[in-house]
Amino acid sequence: MKKLLFSIAILASFTACENPVSKKIKETKESVSNTRKAVKEMEKVQEDMEDLKNEEPLTNEELKAWLPDEINGMKRTGFKAGQTAFMQIAQIEATYQNEDKSKKLHIQIMDGAGEMGAAATAGIRILFSQDFEEEDEYKVRRTLVKNGNKAVEEYRKDGSRSEIQYMEDNRFYIMVRGTNMDLKETWDAIDELDTDDLG
Repeated sequence: MKKLLFSIAILASFTACENPVSKKIKETKESVSNTRKAVKEMEKVQEDMEDLKNEEPLTNEELKAWLPDEINGMKRTGFKAGQTAFMQIAQIEATYQNEDKSKKLHIQIMDGAGEMGAAATAGIRILFSQDFEEEDEYKVRRTLVKNGNKAVEEYRKDGSRSEIQYMEDNRFYIMVRGTNMDLKETWDAIDELDTDDLG
C-alpha cells in the first residue's frame, strides 16, 4: 500500500510540474487535435471548392468600387488591383494613412471564386482550422474566433505593428495590417469594412 501511495505521489508530481514528458504529451494531444480539425476542415473545403469553382470572381472594377475612401479617419492613399490576374485570381490591395502619416493601414483581399481562387484560398482555410498561440519577448501570434470567423492575429508588444487575417464567408481572404496601430485599432478598422457588400 505504501509503495502504491509513493508511486501515485511521484506520478502526481510529474504531471503537476512542467517536465519534458508531460510537455511532450500535451504537445502530442494538441497536434492530434489540430490534425483532426484539419481533416474535418479539408472535407468542408473540398465541398466549398466545388461551389466556388463555378462562381465568377469579382472584377477589378467591382473590387475598386467596394474599397472605402476612408477608414476610421484614415484616407486611402493608394491601391493595386489585378496583380494576380495572370493566375486568374481576383485580388486588390489598398493603403490608408492618417493626416500626420503616423499611422498606416494596409488591406489585402483575395477572392476565392473561380478554379484558381478556390485552390489558392483552400490552404489558407486549412491553416485557420488550427488552434495555436505563440509568444516571445517581442510579439504574440494566435488563432481566435471573432464575429463568427476564425482569424489569425499577430501583434508586436511595443504597438508598432499588428496584423489580422481571416476568411469572410469562406470565400474572401482578408488581411489587414496596421503600422503604429495596436490590435484594437486594427480590429476597429476591420469593423468599418462593409464586407457584406463584397459578394
